[in-house]
Amino acid sequence: MATSFVDSYAGRMPLSMPHAAATTTPRTDFDLAEALTKVSPKAQAKAKATATDFEAMFLNSMFSQMTSGVKGDGPFGNTPGTGVWRSMLTEEYSKNFAKAGGVGIANDVYRTLILQQAKSSTTTDVKA
Repeated sequence: MATSFVDSYAGRMPLSMPHAAATTTPRTDFDLAEALTKVSPKAQAKAKATATDFEAMFLNSMFSQMTSGVKGDGPFGNTPGTGVWRSMLTEEYSKNFAKAGGVGIANDVYRTLILQQAKSSTTTDVKA
């Protein structure tokens, strides 16, 4: 049975939670569910893509820092072309990690974007 994005988002537990708390039934994020009713599907898709791209940028920065000090033989050797190759490799890694679910940054960015768009649409409706 497929779960909605809202349900899968709400089921995440912080890393500091004890194991017993992590096995409880996920709760629905009611604020996000309500905001999704106020935002068009096209805007939701754009927000999701933006959030995933943002996470990919973050991961690219993180992977670049992880591999910047690696020297030696193999794919992370110290040849003139290695820097370009390494940057392309880390970019592809970051895109694939973000598409596969990433580390959770995209979920929070998506939620924030949707809540802001819902709030601005409500504000616009009140002014009209």
